[in-house]
Amino acid sequence: MSTASGPYNYSYIFKYIIIGDMGVGKSCLLHQFTDKKFMADCPHTIGVEFGTRIIEVSGQKIKLQIWDTAGQERFRAVTRSYYRGAAGALMVYDITRRSTYNHLSSWLTDARNLTNPNTVIFLIGNKSDLDSQRDVTYDEAKQFADENGLMFIETSAKTGDGVEEAFLETARRIFSNIQDGSLDLNAAESGVQHKPSPVLSSTNANGRQDGSGNRSDCQC
Repeated sequence: MSTASGPYNYSYIFKYIIIGDMGVGKSCLLHQFTDKKFMADCPHTIGVEFGTRIIEVSGQKIKLQIWDTAGQERFRAVTRSYYRGAAGALMVYDITRRSTYNHLSSWLTDARNLTNPNTVIFLIGNKSDLDSQRDVTYDEAKQFADENGLMFIETSAKTGDGVEEAFLETARRIFSNIQDGSLDLNAAESGVQHKPSPVLSSTNANGRQDGSGNRSDCQC
């Protein structure tokens, strides 16, 4: 029996947040990843926006729930509540505006303080298509990422360059943390939910583990 059309055709849910100053392209990155299109007149986010997409990592279908947060200071109190329980955080700056890069330490402090210790944080230098207007070099941003234990990539929400890699590599790192046991799925703030296959759940009503490693007694 095929479950391809079922509502839960995935094994895990990963929660992401996208953080950074206003105007760095957070919403455009989200739309490029979820809808494969660039929103030239993307309005500034008020509070938070939300998007989803199902991807595949190591043969496992994973649903990404992505929360795009407002960058304005007046919304920080609201958006901080969305940090809790994030498995991945994409921290974005604009390579043509040094002020957005200079504020990264503040965003990183919030991310470290408000997420769990195993949250994967990916630094993204957006608007790489505007290289002629660059105000932050690749090397200095890479050094900042290395010094703080972050993954790093430059992207263009306009052309799509690097966008897939940023979201997918974050998921791969989260999945790796699950596999090696460093991310506890039973922890309330892990940012990950495990959804057993609906096909297997009917045959494993007694909660025994099946051959694929899924369990029907998941308490998600």
